[in-house]
Amino acid sequence: MSVEQPLWHALTAYRVLTLIYALCLFVYSFHDYDRPLGAAAYMAVLTVWTALTFRMVSSAERCTRRFLIGDLAVAITGILLTPLVDNHDRIAEGTPTLPSIWTAGAVLGFAIKGGWRWAAWASTVVCAANIIERGGFAQDTVHMLMLVWVASVAIGYVVEVARASERTLARALRIEAATRERERLARDIHDSVLQVLAMVQRRGAAIGGEAAELGRMAGEQEIALRSLVATGLVTPPRGAADDRHDLDEAEPPASPPAPVPACADTLPEDAAEPCDLRALIAPHAGSQVTFSEPGAPVVLPAAAAGELAAAVGAALDNVRVHAGDGARAWILLEDEPNAVMVTVRDDGPGIPEGRLADAEREGRLGVALSIRGRLRDLGGTAEWISAPGQGTEVELTVPKPALNAKDRT
Repeated sequence: MSVEQPLWHALTAYRVLTLIYALCLFVYSFHDYDRPLGAAAYMAVLTVWTALTFRMVSSAERCTRRFLIGDLAVAITGILLTPLVDNHDRIAEGTPTLPSIWTAGAVLGFAIKGGWRWAAWASTVVCAANIIERGGFAQDTVHMLMLVWVASVAIGYVVEVARASERTLARALRIEAATRERERLARDIHDSVLQVLAMVQRRGAAIGGEAAELGRMAGEQEIALRSLVATGLVTPPRGAADDRHDLDEAEPPASPPAPVPACADTLPEDAAEPCDLRALIAPHAGSQVTFSEPGAPVVLPAAAAGELAAAVGAALDNVRVHAGDGARAWILLEDEPNAVMVTVRDDGPGIPEGRLADAEREGRLGVALSIRGRLRDLGGTAEWISAPGQGTEVELTVPKPALNAKDRT
């Protein structure tokens, strides 16, 4: 719903309530009018007009400029008709006009529809009509008209600010949605295409000959693709293909990384169906990877379980790349009352301080996208605990309320 829609609802109610108020004033002072039948005829027209146009002020689409001009004309007619049907002594004493405060509804319609400029124009016309009706600048009239003018202009300005804020919010939501989609695609690229290109570059350099040229081209394409997924701009720097010693998806080992099990083979077709996270992480276990799990199933929505398992796979890829072929890794899955935690620990050389931030600035987005990005989308966190020579520990934590909210969406 638009941020200004409640204002239209309020204006609809205001017109009805102020009509009732104007009718009550008219009935109370009926015998004081010089021409009560003329006043009654106008009040009948005002009542019919309000009833027939009830839905016109329910939304910006229905409230057209032609209607606003007609609405203001009805109010101005009532103001100018007042001296013709009412007693001049009562007018001099400050008796309300025939439409009374109903007139403000016509001005507020201009304010909500067109902002403070439209409001200023409409309230100025009303002020002029009231001055003509009173025959001069009476003090109480000036005070009342200034209040109407300032209030309508202020409301019009607030409406313009609200519209600008709504447009800014909509633009920010579109940008956020596009960014999340790009990061999701980048994670998939990192887990597959980038690692294959890096492997081709390494193998080609080792074989030599025509394969070396193929490897060099693969290295350049890898750099270009990294730039694309990081910034959206393809800038393939030559000569940088030899720099492969980063923390993320840098140079792969002699053999391709162990494949992550295909989700289609393990996950149910419905992403909201429950899934045992243990079944997705267990295939990572092997002679050099120890997996410790709870005795009971760790049930999560299938989509969330797949993302968490993929983050674990990305962490193990980094162990294989940076800790060496002989490094051991341990996976610990914990099912806490309020969160699911997966810890991946290795006995490698550890991470120098500041290396993760440097890798992300250089466009190596394995940690930023494949791990942190996935955890952020699940409402969780990814923390690295490491010191040179003491191995690395990655803690992946996802709160269960966040998982439940993702399931509902």
